[in-house]
Amino acid sequence: MRPAHLVPPLFAGFCDDAALFPPGNAPVADAVPMHRAHRAAWYAPLVGPFLVGADRIAEVGAAAEETGGADLPLDVSLVVRSGPAGLAAALDETAKWPGLHLVGVELGPDADGSMAEAAARGCAALDRELPGQHIHAAVELRRDAGGATGLGLALDVLAGSPYRAKYRTGGLESQAFPGAEELAAFITGCASRELGFKCTAGLHHAVRHTDPATGFTHHGFLNILLATHFAVQGADAVAVAEVLADHGADGLAAVAADLTDEQVERARRAFTAYGTCSLLEPLEDLTDLGLLPPA
Repeated sequence: MRPAHLVPPLFAGFCDDAALFPPGNAPVADAVPMHRAHRAAWYAPLVGPFLVGADRIAEVGAAAEETGGADLPLDVSLVVRSGPAGLAAALDETAKWPGLHLVGVELGPDADGSMAEAAARGCAALDRELPGQHIHAAVELRRDAGGATGLGLALDVLAGSPYRAKYRTGGLESQAFPGAEELAAFITGCASRELGFKCTAGLHHAVRHTDPATGFTHHGFLNILLATHFAVQGADAVAVAEVLADHGADGLAAVAADLTDEQVERARRAFTAYGTCSLLEPLEDLTDLGLLPPA
């Protein structure tokens, strides 16, 4: 087994395990043991918590008990896509399963009012349901017609809270993928407010690419990480969008390899993690780019 320190700090805890979510949709009976295998592998430092939808808690809790139970609890982050109304019940259900160790909550937006109003309701629900608990929580921002002003107001709400922002970067339809300019506005908005964020969906590979099967252009998780690096160094949204739109794998890898310890710490304090339905994809991509050691 290769030593864990071969995973550099730039990618420590970077990949949350979203095996249960589309397009992977792995069965719980396969996904839970596989997550435990990932956490026992040499690349375990790359792997974040197991993401559990509010509708799968009992299934995952039972599988966790079968594969380790309370003696080896599964670190989970609870994803409540229905928004504040579903949070209390999901937390109550999670607490029933001793094999689940809750380390995070990701709260979806509700559909009412503006983006900022939805974010404020999300923060209020987390304040109410997680008082004094050392659990990382993120509030997903709704992508709607609010434009730059609406986005800025929503980010102001989160910047005044202890919670991170979450932004959806893809999905099963073309409109689920934000353009480079939209995503750059989100990243620079977070950076200017010193607000941590995570991304979810569509980030199947390290570098921006077009899926030949669907024709959808996907953002690369390495593009977003380096765009974040430049944003926290003061780059504007135009420059950040150029990094997001870059298809040059070798150039991006070279920039990543040359980051200083301080630059790595600042970039990762901002871009905390992303969800991936296949942990083997980022592992393979980072290896191919020379950013992780070969097998």
